[in-house]
Amino acid sequence: MLLATIDDTALLVPYFSWKYSHRRHHSNTGSMERDEVFVPKPRSQVPWFSKYFNNPPGRVLTLAVTLLFGWPLYLAFNVSGRHYDRFACHFDPHGPIYSDRERAQIYLSDVGILAVSYGLFRLAAAKGIVYLICVYGVPLLIVNGDYGVLNKVFHNITDTHVAHHLFSTMPHYHAMEATKAIKPLLGDYYHFDGTAFYKAMWREATECLFVEPDEDAKDKGVFWYKNKL
Repeated sequence: MLLATIDDTALLVPYFSWKYSHRRHHSNTGSMERDEVFVPKPRSQVPWFSKYFNNPPGRVLTLAVTLLFGWPLYLAFNVSGRHYDRFACHFDPHGPIYSDRERAQIYLSDVGILAVSYGLFRLAAAKGIVYLICVYGVPLLIVNGDYGVLNKVFHNITDTHVAHHLFSTMPHYHAMEATKAIKPLLGDYYHFDGTAFYKAMWREATECLFVEPDEDAKDKGVFWYKNKL
């Protein structure tokens, strides 16, 4: 765990803070009430200005903001996260995301982030801001935004993510092996979408704007993405 803590903190990820919220994400994936991140919005909650971005230039801007700032915005302001009755932030030990028994470790996460931030500040002071952007900022954006051709380097974390959710304690370097193993077990329930990542991003930005209930579903609580604002 120590190595994971150091690794995440070096990437400006508050280790314990994200550990707890991500664990709840795994426990409640797909729930519009309890999932912690990537929570789809019903039509009634779509911001009024969204219709002005439902066009090619607007989609490009939306994707750019998501890839460049989506991760820090989620950590700092709970953007795309679960709805809470008050302000939620991964850096707030007393925020609604965490229980009382977890709050002390959130402080430790914050101390780690402050230490790394200070180290980056000293590096920029010694080497210059351009140096810091080149050796740290750009690689960080790639890790946070989209792996693309680096998917293999990061153990296929993008295209084996379903297996990651089925076996969340499994190291990612076994995820491809596990995906191949469960394919015959799932049978007709196994689905694969080989769309190139850049095409898939554009498709999601175009077609997946909000969700509406499936009126024909036998069981209530089933929603589908729609794109007509």
